[in-house]
Amino acid sequence: MVNLTLYTVKAVVMLDSDGGRVLAKYFGSDYANPKDQKAFEKGLYDKTKRAPHGEIILFDNQVVLYRFHEDVFFYIVGMPEENEAMLLVILNAFSDAVSMLLRHQISKRVILENLDLVVLALDETIDEGIVLETDPSAIVARVSKPRENLSDVPLSEQTLIQAYQTAKEKFGTALLK
Repeated sequence: MVNLTLYTVKAVVMLDSDGGRVLAKYFGSDYANPKDQKAFEKGLYDKTKRAPHGEIILFDNQVVLYRFHEDVFFYIVGMPEENEAMLLVILNAFSDAVSMLLRHQISKRVILENLDLVVLALDETIDEGIVLETDPSAIVARVSKPRENLSDVPLSEQTLIQAYQTAKEKFGTALLK
């Protein structure tokens, strides 16, 4: 009998066209140290660099789905008994959300310039290996949604500039009363 679990994804990795890490997030303890992670990424890149248009491989006793955009590989790593269709939905959701956030300019340079948005998109898609969202539009909406009113945000969660603006607004309204 198959062991059912919510932990679907073991890793999300983005490598450039030379095999260098752009972004990597590992879930679980399989690749706990950076040395193991680098070795895994090097082997993964060596296996997939010759076939950039493939989508699925079995590597290191794990199912890996990948996609190549301009000069970046997107990888989703799951257990060998994981449903490949579900992993493909996750890969599509994350890569489409990144594409929307970056205005369809997915290159290493653009990703690194907007790494904060890419990491937020990843966090909105997967948390500790559990899939949270598979709709790219919903992911983009959560990542790029500006706060309407900063006065609703506690001062401890605001940046220094935001806190200054909030204090300035409150002081101004207090003087006008």
